[in-house]
Amino acid sequence: MIPLAFAGAISPVMLTEQTVLLAGRDGRRVAGGYAVGAGATLLVLLSLLVLFGSAIALPGEPRLSASLDVVLGSLLVLIAAVLRLRRPRTPKPEKSRDRGLTPGQALGFGVFSMATNFTTLAAMVPVAKEIAASDLGLIGRLIVIGIVVVVAALPAWLPLAMTLVAPAPTRRGLQALSHFIDTRGRLVTVLLLTAVGLFLVARGVVHIIGS
Repeated sequence: MIPLAFAGAISPVMLTEQTVLLAGRDGRRVAGGYAVGAGATLLVLLSLLVLFGSAIALPGEPRLSASLDVVLGSLLVLIAAVLRLRRPRTPKPEKSRDRGLTPGQALGFGVFSMATNFTTLAAMVPVAKEIAASDLGLIGRLIVIGIVVVVAALPAWLPLAMTLVAPAPTRRGLQALSHFIDTRGRLVTVLLLTAVGLFLVARGVVHIIGS
C-alpha cells in the first residue's frame, strides 16, 4: 500500500500549484487552505472506497476478492501503459497564479485539484480494497487510512511544511523536488503501478486456481 501511496503522491501539477500559492499574497494561509482541501478530499474518497469494499464483504468471499485483484491489477497496468504512451502534460502554474485567492477559495481549489487527480485516485482503489479486505478493526483501519492520505497528499502539504521548518533552503529544495518529479516522476509512477498491478493479477490468478 505504501508504494502505491507514493505513486499517487507524484503529482507535478499539484506541486506546482502549491508552490505558486506559497509565493502569492498571504501565501502560507492560502497554501494551508489548499492543503486542507486536497487532503480532506482524498480522505473522504479513500474512506468511501474502503466503506464500499467492506460493504461487499471481501474477506468472506475469497473468489470475489481474487477476481477483484485481477481486475484492479489489470486496471493499474492499463493506466501505467496509458501514462507511458501519453505525451507528458506540462504544468501551467499561470492558471493557478491568482494572488488574490483567499484561504477559503484555496480550499475549494485544493478540493478540485485532488478530485481531478485521476492518477492518485486510481492508485487509491487497490489500497482501499486491501484495507477493506484486512482483519484490522475500526481503529486500525482509520490509522492506515490516515497514513496513506498523509503520504499520497505530499504535494499538498510538503511545500508548506518546508516553509515552516526551514524557510531558507525551502526554495532550493522545492526546485530540486519539482525537477525530479518533472524528469522522473512519470517513470516512477509507471514502474510502481505496473509492479503492483502485475502483483495483484498474479495473486488473484493463484487464488482463483487454488480455490
